[in-house]
Amino acid sequence: MKNFNSMSDEALALLYVEGNDKAFDELLSRTQDKLFTYIMFVVRDHDTADDIFQETFVKVITKLQEGKYTDSGKFSFWLTRIAHNVIMDWYRAQKNEHIVEPTEDNDLSNLKGLSVLDTFRENEIVNEQILSDVRKMMNALPAPQREVVYMRFYQQLSFKEIAEMTGVSINTSLGRMRYALMNLRKMAKVHNIELALQA
Repeated sequence: MKNFNSMSDEALALLYVEGNDKAFDELLSRTQDKLFTYIMFVVRDHDTADDIFQETFVKVITKLQEGKYTDSGKFSFWLTRIAHNVIMDWYRAQKNEHIVEPTEDNDLSNLKGLSVLDTFRENEIVNEQILSDVRKMMNALPAPQREVVYMRFYQQLSFKEIAEMTGVSINTSLGRMRYALMNLRKMAKVHNIELALQA
């Protein structure tokens, strides 16, 4: 019997591909809580999160069995990317037309005024009160915007990592953050909540 505890997620995935079902059980045990938390944060509905979680793992199993996974050292990125795609399929079916959305190409070079790239520098610090206020208003954001806020502020990922995990350009990730902040500021104004980002 193999000692799964000492094996990486990537090694377990490849072992499952070779036919070891127990390796997949261990992989599921390791990843399910973090993945479900991510899905739940984006979709904000337990039943929907359950459905998306199950669909994600069906796709993971299918892709593993079809040999569509190679050990790149980033199993968690691969897993999150599949979940992201399932969430986006769900989101497209639930699209909310009352929230500000980016243009199709989301080209930040067309924006006027302050430099957006300066606004989203890697070393941007957000204080705890802002995070608390953001949490309260997060439910109203569209899934792609809620997702980028979660990845950036709660998972501490860079915009490059967010772009890689969600399969979009860095500019699109920045654009989604910009629209999320616009929507949050709009909600903050309505509810008289002070939002001030620290540079």
